[in-house]
Parts: sequence; structure tokens; C-alpha cells
Amino acid sequence: MAEHAHRIVLLIEDDVDLREVMAEALAVAGVRTAVASNGAEALGYLRNALPPALILLDLMMPVMDGFQFRHAQQAVPAWNAIPVVVLSADRELPAKAAALAVQHFLRKPVDLTELLEVIERFTE
Repeated sequence: MAEHAHRIVLLIEDDVDLREVMAEALAVAGVRTAVASNGAEALGYLRNALPPALILLDLMMPVMDGFQFRHAQQAVPAWNAIPVVVLSADRELPAKAAALAVQHFLRKPVDLTELLEVIERFTE
């Protein structure tokens, strides 16, 4: 695996409360997390920091949604190598995740134990 920024996970989630709760829960579990409230902020993060070990991506967001972010991410070879896990309550999540060619998806509300297992799998 490519060298990553100290195993940082980039959480892209527009819901402020959910983003804060998830980031805090991950921190308590020892996972270093960077956050962005939409795809445009996340692209800014990718341009200005070492690549994260994993991206946790919400689909439905203002400014730039998860679909637009994923297409922009895939266009940059160094970013395309970063594994992506989609987090969504969308009923068509399996099909949408497959269409986006992401490594995994989790249905919201996300089970913390399952999330930590997925993070461990993709960042080891």
C-alpha cells in the first residue's frame, strides 16, 4: 500500500451532528480523522495534504455530492488509489456503490463496530 498520512481517515459528511459524533467515536477508538462537509471541501483537503488511508463518503451532500466527488477523485491517479467506503441510507445503496466502483459500503445508521472493522480492513 502507498504511504499514507499517519493512517488518517477522511470523513466526508454534510450532517454536522453526525460528522462530529462519528469523528469523536473514531478518535476514541484511536482512528485519526480529517473531516469535510462536502465533496468540494474534500477535494481541497486532498490537494493540500498527504493522501488519507481511507475515505468515508456520504452520497447526498450540498455543493458537491458523493457522486461528483468520486468522479473527480477517480480522475487523479494518486487519489484513485485511495480506498473509498460509501455511507448512506439510500435504498439503492448496493447498486449505487457498485456504479461508483467503491471498495465497500455501509448503510446508515452505521454500526460503530462494523465501521471500525471496515476501517481496520482497509488501513492495515
